[in-house]
Amino acid sequence: MRQGSRYGYILTVYAIGIVIFTLFRVANTLVYGFGAESWPDFGGQYPYALVMGWRFDTAVSCYLLALPLLMAIIGEIARIRARGYYLTMHILTVVLYTVAFFACTADVPFFSYFFTRLNAVSLNEADSFGLILDMILSEPVYLLGLAAFAALATGYAFLMRWVFRKLLIIRNEELGIKQFLPTGWAIALAAVLLAGGFVGMRGRLAKAPLRASDAYYCGDAFLNQLGLNPLFTLYKSFEEMQKSANQPLTLMDAEEAEAVYNEELGISNEELGVGDVALPAGTNVVVVIMESMTVDKTGLLKPAGGNASLTPHLDSLMRGGLVFTQCYASGIHTYNGIYSTLFAHPAILTRHPMKHTIIPLMCGLPQQLQAQGYRTAYMLTHDEEFDNLRGFLLANAFDSVLGESHFPQEESVGTWGIPDHKLFEHAIAHCRAEASHGTPFLTTIMTCSDHAPYFLPDDIDFTPRSKALAEKMVEYADWSIGHFMQMAAKEPWFGNTLFVFIADHGAAGKCPYEISLPYHHVPMLFYCPGHIEPARCDRLALQLDLFPTLMGMLPYDYDNNTFGLDLLRQRREMAYFSSDDKVGVLDTAWFYICHVPENQERLYHWCDTTAGNQIDQHRDKAAAMRRHAFGLIQHSYNMLENRTTGCKQN
Repeated sequence: MRQGSRYGYILTVYAIGIVIFTLFRVANTLVYGFGAESWPDFGGQYPYALVMGWRFDTAVSCYLLALPLLMAIIGEIARIRARGYYLTMHILTVVLYTVAFFACTADVPFFSYFFTRLNAVSLNEADSFGLILDMILSEPVYLLGLAAFAALATGYAFLMRWVFRKLLIIRNEELGIKQFLPTGWAIALAAVLLAGGFVGMRGRLAKAPLRASDAYYCGDAFLNQLGLNPLFTLYKSFEEMQKSANQPLTLMDAEEAEAVYNEELGISNEELGVGDVALPAGTNVVVVIMESMTVDKTGLLKPAGGNASLTPHLDSLMRGGLVFTQCYASGIHTYNGIYSTLFAHPAILTRHPMKHTIIPLMCGLPQQLQAQGYRTAYMLTHDEEFDNLRGFLLANAFDSVLGESHFPQEESVGTWGIPDHKLFEHAIAHCRAEASHGTPFLTTIMTCSDHAPYFLPDDIDFTPRSKALAEKMVEYADWSIGHFMQMAAKEPWFGNTLFVFIADHGAAGKCPYEISLPYHHVPMLFYCPGHIEPARCDRLALQLDLFPTLMGMLPYDYDNNTFGLDLLRQRREMAYFSSDDKVGVLDTAWFYICHVPENQERLYHWCDTTAGNQIDQHRDKAAAMRRHAFGLIQHSYNMLENRTTGCKQN
């Protein structure tokens, strides 16, 4: 051990960490690039993203090295020779960096799937550890990631062992060499390192420390996020979530938010050119919530002669029913989709709507149909306790929640329980039994096969055309829908049943914005041959509009204490949605995005992707869109807090 080697150890660890963090950034780039239809053109902006990444990696590294640096300084100034002291410092350093590298490994698939860096929302499912573990062990990509992490962690441990032996162990041949810096030099260098560490933690010398918004430097949404370090975003979002969990949501004053809500629901009825739909009393309702079925997977918007659709069965149904082509999901998680589809409330940023300690009573589709004598059931492929589904739904007018435990054990073949076609077969049997009671029914079916880890059944009459497994699973999910409708068409209750198809959310696709529009853009279809004429509506719609639009087709009075509009009688001027800590708002020309924790705003002319951020040129437009979304999200939160979400009869 030579003079200053303790300080040299800290600097060496920092340098190695920066290199590895950068390699993870390159890995994210490769996943993004190879996942696109063609390699993206970064326009010479990529090197600056790496420089920005170095700044965030340095901030994270300075936090990781804070305690080891203090130990190194104490060891140098106090002239500590004990091997155990430095071994403790070394083990602490290796453990901290290994945890950081694990977060980076987890971030690669997370970023690819959600198009946002690793954040605290990923911890929402921590109480379902068994399912998460099964998902990881069942998915080849995750196993590959774990193997890569294991190799990295092992290699890092060996490399650090060499660094430790080179810089922190006193060898026999060095016994006569000075092992410590002169006290004055030791203190002076310690002051430099401490000052550097402090500045590094802050990320800059300016008054405010480094923030996530500092990574946004150009018009490319991928590059803007690439510079972020996942440990930084995980910690900052967890910090923000903890604040929001203990503090009320304050997007807008309560009175102003209520005014926005009244403006929204006060839109006058008008003739919208779609045609009136009048279903008879007692019409059964089957709602199919399709996992990850973005519009981009269907043939809905594909030009003639373009790539073949992955969903011919769903496409055929959409040609035979009333389809809304510009419908947007409320959030990016399945629980957002279930909550908004059935209960017509928006996603409230990072908050989990179905994990309240005291379950709120809602006023949505199951409540209104149950009040008309309908028998209500919710069916899913996997554990019905996942995301607190069972408790929340049973408290909100569902007579039964039927999941994996209700089906034959031998049919459960993967992480997500039974495959879609088996769920649909059970749904047919369930609807048949419900119809035998002589009362109408509402049956909601949540599919899951189009969610990794994938399981493709091989004992069915289905042959996919695609080569990639992910595309095969879309084809299989679509085949299952066709299988379901073929079986349903043979049932006596078919002619008296409205089928509704919608997705919980879409899937990440190529998008130039900080919020992925393909992830929110979903089909919404009302299908009831003989009662609903085929029609296509290209106006803006939201997932939460399903409830009042459906109830408007039935001859019942209903209490709309929600945020949905009857799309056959009311025109939605803007669509709004949450992407964890970001809010997006769309109208026919503009796309407003706000990163809420840092109040960072952007405005795009979304029909012209080359125009870039237009916020400075159109402040009034951005303010109007912000007011609309913030007011509605705030009022939904206020209703939940004040226990006013229930129906009047509740």
